[in-house]
This record gives sequence, C-alpha cells and structure tokens, in this order.
Amino acid sequence: MPRNSPPAQPPASVATPAATLRFASGRPELASAEVAVEAAINIVYGNLPYAVMMATPSDLEDFVAGFSLTEGIVQSVDEIRGIAVAPQVDGIVVTVELAPGRFREHLARRRNLSGRTSCGLCGVEALADLPSAEARGKAAMPITAEAIRSALGALERHQPLHRLTRSVHAAAWCARDGTILAAREDVGRHNALDKLIGARLRAGHDAGAGFVLVTSRASFELVEKTAIFGAGALVAISAPTSLAIERAKALGLTLVCVARDDSAIVFAGRLADTVEAGAP
Repeated sequence: MPRNSPPAQPPASVATPAATLRFASGRPELASAEVAVEAAINIVYGNLPYAVMMATPSDLEDFVAGFSLTEGIVQSVDEIRGIAVAPQVDGIVVTVELAPGRFREHLARRRNLSGRTSCGLCGVEALADLPSAEARGKAAMPITAEAIRSALGALERHQPLHRLTRSVHAAAWCARDGTILAAREDVGRHNALDKLIGARLRAGHDAGAGFVLVTSRASFELVEKTAIFGAGALVAISAPTSLAIERAKALGLTLVCVARDDSAIVFAGRLADTVEAGAP
C-alpha cells in the first residue's frame, strides 16, 4: 500500500503559553506546556465522506487502516488500494481508495457518523448495527502474569507524546513475553487502538502472537476491536464495563484489567498457570 510522506501530517503536540500556580506562594509563574493536538479528521472513501473523527494527527494511515477494519468497511488490509492525507485549514482529509468490489459493498451499507474520541458507537441507529466480532475457533495460548508485568514496566518508554502532554491514551502490541513491539498514541482511546491495529496489519503481523495493552478502561468496543483484529488477550490498566466482560467471554478473549505493577484482575479467560476467570 502506498505511504504518504510523514511531513504531510501536522505535529502531534504544540508548545502553548501557560502559567504554573504554586499553591504555597499563590503566585503564577509564566511557563510553556506541550499540549496534545486534537484535530478533525475527515475520513473519505472514494469521493464519499464517511466520518469526522476527533483525533491526534499522527500515524493517520495506520489509523484509517485499523478503523476501516474494525468498522467493517474492509475485511483485510489488501482491500485498501491507497491512502492520501491532505491537511486543510479546518482539519485533515484522509481519502481511502478501496478495491472496486469492496467500494460497492461499502456504498450498500454506508452510514453517517458524527465525530468522536470516546464513545465508539455514536451514529449507530439500531442494535443490529453494532460491530460484532466472531468467536474464536480455538482458545488462544494463555499469556503469563510476568509478561503483563514486563509490558506494564516498559509502557511509559513507548509513550513520548504522553510524557510531553499527559493527556493522551496509548495502545501497545506486546509479544508473549511482554516485549512491546509497537505502540500508538491518541487523544481517543479507540483511535489509539485503531492506529495500533492498522500499524500491525500494514506490517503483516500475526495477531495471534501476542496481546494488546491499553491505558484506559476496557469498554465493549475495545473488546470488539481487539477480537476483530484477531488477538487473544486484552490488558487494560483501568476497569472493564459489564458488557466488555460479557463480550470477552462470548468471544473467547482473555480480559485482564486494573493491571498494576503488583497485581491485575482476570475478568475473562485465564492466564498461564492460573484458573479460568469465574471458576471456583
């Protein structure tokens, strides 16, 4: 798939004047802070606008590739013929060229979405339109507690934008031993995961060879996206929702949440050498 040159995309953060207030003295001190850029990303398939997403304008080709898969626009990255990124005055237009047959199918199921950085289901008009992954045909090889601990310990080193701004989420792809092989950041947790999925798809990576780690709560859609990608486990540093747990169990996905340096809670599936979640 053709790639755009990185300079075509705006910076992910900007230096912004600010004032630091020291509570002890009560006096503000002039300073400068790095702030994460949030931009309107207009995703267009062919010549038809599909969605306006509020996202951090980095790794946009990865973003739309992952978004296209998890939204059901494409079944594989091979159905994307090209991606063009075009910054505009009021946002960025990302145009995706689909294979002819896939574009015709897209026209038949086209729906209108409003911009979003958190709720992944805005614009869905009926329950039947909810994204739905298929249950795993066979159980994924369990990951270990040590692998999770190792990935958590290394995660901050893979979050350069968060170190600058303290305001973005990350999604990381981890090998079975916990080594972080790739990470993507965005103001939206769903966007970060779509970027990560797109990056791994475009690199031809085997989704069954590791697990996903996210710096957010585990919601229904994060579980769905992880399962659609084909990964067998999702680890989140915050808590899950009830629907996320139900879907993880139904899909055969291992779901580990509230992951900390010294502990984690297994809500679905199991870790290696442990009992399955919910078992007596």
